Amino acid sequence: MKQLFAGIRTLALLSFVLPLLPLDAQTAPAPTRSAGPYSYDISQEVTLSGTVSSVLTRPSPGMAAEAHLLLTTLSGVVDISLGTFGLLGKGALSVAAGQQVEVTGVMKTLKDKQIFMARAVKVGDHIYAIRNKHGIPVSPQARERATQNAAQSGETL
Repeated sequence: MKQLFAGIRTLALLSFVLPLLPLDAQTAPAPTRSAGPYSYDISQEVTLSGTVSSVLTRPSPGMAAEAHLLLTTLSGVVDISLGTFGLLGKGALSVAAGQQVEVTGVMKTLKDKQIFMARAVKVGDHIYAIRNKHGIPVSPQARERATQNAAQSGETL
């Protein structure tokens, strides 16, 4: 008898709820990842060449909280984001003011300011990995593993 009353209650509840649902209800589309300010689209990459005017281990007020290079190019000074680990640990970027460099990355606007998110920095013949192809900063541990793997396979980075 309890089961009968439970079934009747369920039917009664459904009779009140079903008319409230739209007839053309569809499954909501899966949310897409937004192209936020820190998203990285490798197809938008460009390479800038210039002279390092300063290396900022700590950002100036109003800058993203990470290491930066100020790069003087033919078009003017560009703020280069080196991410959290660009200047830290073994295999970190080694550069000083006055050096010529090539920086590959993507230009972004953060807080109404243009910033160039570096993926790789070339100083002389050495290329330093700053971010991976998805824009995620390369940690010192990841750099060390990559160096060890390259050494084991006889490659050079």
